[in-house]
Amino acid sequence: MQRLGHTRSARRGDHLLLTPDTFVRAPLPGMVNATAIVHVSPAVGAKFTQYTAEFEQGGVLGSTEAQRFVYVIEGDLAADGHLGPEEFIYVPAGMPLPIRAESRSRAAVIEKPFQPLADSTTPEPFKGNESAVASNPLADDPDLQVRMLIPEGPRFDFAVNTMTYQPGSALPMVEIHVMEHGLLMLAGGGIYRLGDDWYPVTAGDFIWMAPYCPQWFGALGKTPAKYLIYKDFNRHPLC
Repeated sequence: MQRLGHTRSARRGDHLLLTPDTFVRAPLPGMVNATAIVHVSPAVGAKFTQYTAEFEQGGVLGSTEAQRFVYVIEGDLAADGHLGPEEFIYVPAGMPLPIRAESRSRAAVIEKPFQPLADSTTPEPFKGNESAVASNPLADDPDLQVRMLIPEGPRFDFAVNTMTYQPGSALPMVEIHVMEHGLLMLAGGGIYRLGDDWYPVTAGDFIWMAPYCPQWFGALGKTPAKYLIYKDFNRHPLC
């Protein structure tokens, strides 16, 4: 039963929590038989845009001049070949690469203007499968596993990881840093500290963290918690 006027969603100066009950859907330019839930954009102060794209069969994602990362949550996409759940593709800035749904599908989409380096090569497009990416413990904790979906190195100006927490595991410290984050909860749940506030979070929630936002997460429940997380990376703060 709906509690009128109540939501877990919250906006503060240094963070944003959006829960599915507050999602608003609207197509972006170029979308065909698809719609977007824009979770964060420069309108709130972010330097990137992240949204969930929802496709009908045959739906198409619009083009962009920005670089793009697409992670399939459910369904099947065609993007230089087939992409199924937990598969992903990186498309460099300015590269026209159609992304079409082969079935009803959902995908996390991250778009960011590219910041080139004079002594670095331009990124090439690539595809991957999360299960094929090496999983490494964070701070030697086997109950907290990280998979880096973007290759390391200065060619890329952002990173996208998945982080999986066994029930009861937590970040080893409160982090405060120059990088901003976009975070989509994929499974499970727990408690997130953002700034001076504490929030219960669960699968489907989205979080934006501004630079220097105090942040910490602990997993609760009987199943692992997992999220997809973006951060700007490999560039000088003055850029």
